[in-house]
Amino acid sequence: MVEDNLEHVIICAAHRGRLNLLTGLLNFPPEKLFRKLRGLSEFPDATRCTGDVISHLVSSTDLNIDKKGLHVTMLRNPSHLEIVNPVSMGKTRGVMQTIKEAAYSDNEDAIWSDKVINIQIHGDAAYPGQGVNQECLVLSKTPHFEIGGTIHLMINNQLGFTSPPSRSRSSRYCTDLAKTISAPVIHVNGDNPEMVVRAARIAFKYQRHFRKDVFVDLNCFRRWGHNELDDPTITNPLIYKIIQNRASVPDRYAEKLVDINILTRENVENIIDNHITWLNKTLKESSKDASRPSTVYAGRWAKMKQAEANITQWDTGVELGLLHFVGEKSVQMPPNFAIHPQLLKNHVQNRLKKIESGDALDWSTAEALAIGSLLYQGYNVRISGQDVGRGTFSQRHAMLVDQSTEAIFIPLNSMVGNQTGKLEIANSILSEEAVLGFEYGISIASPFTLPIWEAQFGDFFNGAQIIIDTYITNGEAKWMLSSGLTMLLPHGYDGAGPEHSSCRLERFLQLTNSKENGVDGDDVNIHIVNPSEPAQYFHLLRRQMIRDYRKPLIVVAPKILLRHPAAVSPLSDFELRTSFKSIIGDDKAEKCNVTKVILVSGKHYYVLNNYRETSGDKNVAIIRIESLCPFPVQELLEEIAKYKHAKTFIWSQEEPRNMGAWSFIKPRFENLCGRQLKYCGRESMASPAVGDGQMHQREANEVIIEPFTLK
Repeated sequence: MVEDNLEHVIICAAHRGRLNLLTGLLNFPPEKLFRKLRGLSEFPDATRCTGDVISHLVSSTDLNIDKKGLHVTMLRNPSHLEIVNPVSMGKTRGVMQTIKEAAYSDNEDAIWSDKVINIQIHGDAAYPGQGVNQECLVLSKTPHFEIGGTIHLMINNQLGFTSPPSRSRSSRYCTDLAKTISAPVIHVNGDNPEMVVRAARIAFKYQRHFRKDVFVDLNCFRRWGHNELDDPTITNPLIYKIIQNRASVPDRYAEKLVDINILTRENVENIIDNHITWLNKTLKESSKDASRPSTVYAGRWAKMKQAEANITQWDTGVELGLLHFVGEKSVQMPPNFAIHPQLLKNHVQNRLKKIESGDALDWSTAEALAIGSLLYQGYNVRISGQDVGRGTFSQRHAMLVDQSTEAIFIPLNSMVGNQTGKLEIANSILSEEAVLGFEYGISIASPFTLPIWEAQFGDFFNGAQIIIDTYITNGEAKWMLSSGLTMLLPHGYDGAGPEHSSCRLERFLQLTNSKENGVDGDDVNIHIVNPSEPAQYFHLLRRQMIRDYRKPLIVVAPKILLRHPAAVSPLSDFELRTSFKSIIGDDKAEKCNVTKVILVSGKHYYVLNNYRETSGDKNVAIIRIESLCPFPVQELLEEIAKYKHAKTFIWSQEEPRNMGAWSFIKPRFENLCGRQLKYCGRESMASPAVGDGQMHQREANEVIIEPFTLK
C-alpha cells in the first residue's frame, strides 16, 4: 500500500473478528482490551463519557511499513450491523478534503486523493439484509459522495446468527448487490491464507487503477455460535458436525508449513507459547491502575474541547462592510452567464436591493451571509440533501445553472482570489439513512468544516433514525466523538398532510439529556432550536464554527417563513456584538397591563401575533423560546419577571398535544419557574396532521383563538 502513495486507511467493521484485528494488526494494546473485560473504562478517569461495550473498541494508529508511515483508523460503530459503512465513506471523503490535491469542484467533477482508502468489512447475512448497503453503492459513483472506490471484504461464514443462507437472502451469493454497480467480486477459499492474500492484492490493484468498488468474498465458516458461549448445534446440527471435525485455519496452515519444511513442530509450539506468555503478561499489567492519556482531541481536533456546563454567549456578528461584500458576491456571476430570467429579478436583484437598504433581509439571504462570512474566515461549508442547491422551496439558489450550457456556478466560491474556505453543494440521491451517515462521517473528519444536511421535508428524517439514535445524539457520550453536524428539518402545519407537516420535534427533545430540575449547559448532547427570525438562523450557523467545541444542531426549519413578509431581519441584527438570542421578548406588549403570557416557539408566533394585533388585545404578551435545548431558564425567568400582573401562563403550539415541545416545556417551566403552565394546541392524535383541508383549517383557527380565550 505505501508503495502506491497511500497514507490513510479508514476501516469499518462490525463485531466478529474485530478484537483480533485490533490487537493483531492495529497496535491496540492488549492490556487495554483486558481492562475493558474487567469492566473498566477505555477513557481517562476524568473524562465525561459513558463508554461502550468491548466489541465496539477502536484504534487509530501509525503503522511503519517498509520505513514508510501508514495511518490506519478503525471507526467506531454501534451494534446496528452495516450502519457504520456510510459513516466510513463520509470520513474518508472528509480526510481527503483536508489534503490539498483533493479540492472541491463546483461542476461536480470527481475529485479524490490517492492518499486515502476506505475498507469495509461485512458479514454475509448483514450485507444483503441491510438496505443501507444498497444506498451506499448508489452513492459510490455520485458527485460529492464519490471516494474513488471502496474495498469490500465479505466474511462469508454461511450463517447469520442461526439462519443458513437459504433463509438469509433470495440470491445465490451474499455479494450479489455488487451487480447493481457492476463491481467485480473475487471469491476465495478462506481456508487458504495464501489465496486470500492474493485475492486482496488483486482487489487493491483494481481499486487503485479503476477507482471503483471491488468485493472479496471470503468463503469461511464460524467455529462457534453467535458468541463463544453459544451452542450452534441446537439449530444447525449437520454443518457443525463437519466444522467440529475440521481443523482451524491456523492449525491447517501450520501443518502445511511443517510439511514443506518451512517450520518445525517445535517452531510452531514456540510461537504459540510465546504469544500466550505475552498475553498473560499483558493480562497482569491490565490490573494496574495506570493513567491513560487521552487522545480524544488530537491532530485536527487539538484546538477543540468538551463543552462546559455553563452557557456561554458567543459573539457571532460580522463587520458591516463584510456583510455588504458577501451579500453582493453571493449573487455575482461570470460575464455572459445565462441565468434563469426569474432568478435575475426575484433572487439577484431583490437580494442586492435588500443588502443596499439594510432592511427586510429574508431567510435565504441570512443563510448566504452566514455561509459566506464563514468561508471568508477560512472554514469550509458543505450542504447536502435532496435538491439543496436550489432548495426544496426554491429559496436558496446557492448553485446557479447556466441556461445555455448547464454549467454550474457557485458564487460564494469566487468571492476573493485564492479563497481557502469553500462551499460544497452536494445534491444527494433520494436517501436519508446513507446520506446522513455520510455527512456524520464528514463532521468527525475535521472541526473546520460545517456539514449541513437538509431534509426535503423534516418529516423524512425518520428514514435515518438509526444514524440519529446511535451516532448523532450520543456519539460524544459513548465515544468522545464530537460532531458539528447541522440538520435542517422544514416544519410547519400548513395543510400539507401527515407527511409534510412535522419534523417530529418531540423525538429529538426526548433524545436529549436536558435536565427537568436544573439549568442546562452547553454540555447537553444536542442543541435544538426553533428560530423565528432570519438573523437568528444566521447566528446559529456561525456559532457552529466559532465556538471552541462542536455539538450537533437540530434546526426546526421554516417553510412559509422563507417568504413571510414579517419574518425578516434588519442588517443591524447581523453586525458585530450581536448573537443568537435564546429568548425573544415582547416589545409590543404594555407590560403593566399584561395579565396573560403566551409562550411559543418558531413559526407559530406570527399567526398569534397577527391575531393579537387584529383583535386589539392589550392584555396578552407573547414570548418566543428560540432555544429549546439547552433550555434557557435564566433568560426566561428574567423575561417573565417583567410581567408583574400576569396570572395565566400558556404554552401554545401547532402540533398535537402528544407531539411538539409541550411535554418537554411543561415540567421545566413549572419546576424552574414555579408557575403553572396551561396547554393550547391540537388534541392528541395518532397521525402528525390531518389530510383533509377543511378539517385542517378548522383546527388552525382553533389553535390561534384558544390561547386568547382560555381563562
